[in-house]
Amino acid sequence: MNITTGPLFRSINRHGQVQHGRLAGIDVARVVKKLADRTGLDAAKYAGHSLRAGHATSAAIAGASERSIMNQTPQRSVQMVRRYIRDGSLFCENSAGELGL
Repeated sequence: MNITTGPLFRSINRHGQVQHGRLAGIDVARVVKKLADRTGLDAAKYAGHSLRAGHATSAAIAGASERSIMNQTPQRSVQMVRRYIRDGSLFCENSAGELGL
């Protein structure tokens, strides 16, 4: 199937057929959990939401503005985006790091 319009990420049914609708959140969660389990991680600690949080965190560490992160993610408040960024910058932005520790 060549996708020229509509959603890029789509479900695949049990017969291997690509569906026309977009990939559902539960499908993303299932893939994340399966891959976490395969790598030896505790799958219960990961879900589709982990991808969103990881994106926001990585983008912030790379210098992306809060506004650009908000344009990419569904967060509509700076406070929510900052929750992700704060968690990701815990070890990057601290006074001990400035001392070379």
